[in-house]
Amino acid sequence: MLCSGDDDNVRASAQMVRDYFGMHRFEFSDGGGSVEFHLGYGDWIRLLRSNHFEIENLIELRPELGANTQYPFVTLDWARRWPAEEVWGCRKKSRVWIH
Repeated sequence: MLCSGDDDNVRASAQMVRDYFGMHRFEFSDGGGSVEFHLGYGDWIRLLRSNHFEIENLIELRPELGANTQYPFVTLDWARRWPAEEVWGCRKKSRVWIH
């Protein structure tokens, strides 16, 4: 999200064009009226922990050489340099009730 503009049909560049701090709601001007919500990593950690999740892993996905992509917003070369998506491994903490 930091490297793409307001048009959802334009691929991400190698330049940051959005602010990292304060990320939340992104509206695209491509005529489709699409809206996405994104948080920074620190905000994700605070949100998950405040809802009693333990973060066990964070995997930034990197495609293999020669892989194919279905994403119109990043090229394969771009995704080999920076993660276009990640996988969060979390577990809900068990709650102990004391009477």
